[in-house]
Amino acid sequence: MTIAVAVPRGLGRIDWRALLRPGTLVPILIILAAVAWALVPGLFAPGSPTESSGAALQAPNAAHLFGTDATGRDLYTRVVHGASQSITGAVVAVLVGLIAGTALGVTAGAVGGAVEEVLMRVVDMLLAIPALLLSLSVVILLGFGTTNAAIAVGVTSIAVFARLARSQVVSVRASEFVEAAYGSGGTFFGVLWRHILPNSLTPVIALAALQLGSAILQISTLGFLGYGAPPPTPEWGLLIAEGRSYVATAWWLTVLPGAVVALVVLATNRLSQAIGREDRS
Repeated sequence: MTIAVAVPRGLGRIDWRALLRPGTLVPILIILAAVAWALVPGLFAPGSPTESSGAALQAPNAAHLFGTDATGRDLYTRVVHGASQSITGAVVAVLVGLIAGTALGVTAGAVGGAVEEVLMRVVDMLLAIPALLLSLSVVILLGFGTTNAAIAVGVTSIAVFARLARSQVVSVRASEFVEAAYGSGGTFFGVLWRHILPNSLTPVIALAALQLGSAILQISTLGFLGYGAPPPTPEWGLLIAEGRSYVATAWWLTVLPGAVVALVVLATNRLSQAIGREDRS
């Protein structure tokens, strides 16, 4: 006898078309613009980000939209090219946390028992360490640079992804349609792949969008402290650090790169909230 498995429609699914509303369209456009800067910076700022292009400390004007820095380099060009370091690093950080954390959480939630206890105690230890302290420790061990900073930031988010993935898997695993799938002869891996994972991971995707903004902030923080890309490579945190000595006389050196970082982070947060809302609806 074959038992029909009724999977609730919409559970763990996202209506992506519903995200294209005025309230979410602007954040999406901001994120797409930042990604375009990271992928093809020369298309938006064809000049050199490391060579002087005018007089030093020029205020924003028609020739230099963001002004120039203390050595005459165009700040807009450096911000655009800096997206390659900051956005790419943030994506790497999110992927590290997403893949490792989700694997831990899904394993703990699906297997249960002693395996779950051991894995979740490891997660608790990671959560007990402040994120900035953990990222600094990792980047010091690996060495300076954007890639190592990204890995360090990714390590700090593993525990967050693991706890969310585990809680979602445990919740879905207790559902009637999963029990019916096992009752109809489904194997552990078959039910996990066909029923549990598709209905568990949407909140994890929303968290990934949220963590992208957090990763940009953390990588910028490490760059500001000098643990990211070395000068004269443009990186958003480094640009803000370079302008802090001129706050009183050249405000644009810190305010404009900081505003770009804030806009991108707020956009990713708004998109994450929209994904989470669509998942709950």
